[in-house]
Amino acid sequence: MPTDTFAVLAEPTRRRILDQLRTSDASVGELVRTLTVTQPAVSKHLRVLRDAGFVTCRIAAQHRIYRIEPGPLRDVDDWLAPYRRLWARHLDALERHLDHQEDER
Repeated sequence: MPTDTFAVLAEPTRRRILDQLRTSDASVGELVRTLTVTQPAVSKHLRVLRDAGFVTCRIAAQHRIYRIEPGPLRDVDDWLAPYRRLWARHLDALERHLDHQEDER
């Protein structure tokens, strides 16, 4: 996973763009209307997302259509996996503790 992945995802507008593209591909104009962000700002964020591999672009007539790419997000998910296991162990221990307290009542 590139070291700048989290810097890319740290920006709220980029996360909103990814959230929007999660449901369907979209043009810059559609993203501008949906997110109520200026066209230059959306284009700037899309360039960062494209350079980091989070989105790809195809040309359809006079429009650029952006699509989310799952690869970099899979890398983030893989990086987070050991932390999820850690939290799962802690939550399991909390559940056992609460069950034990309930049994004592």
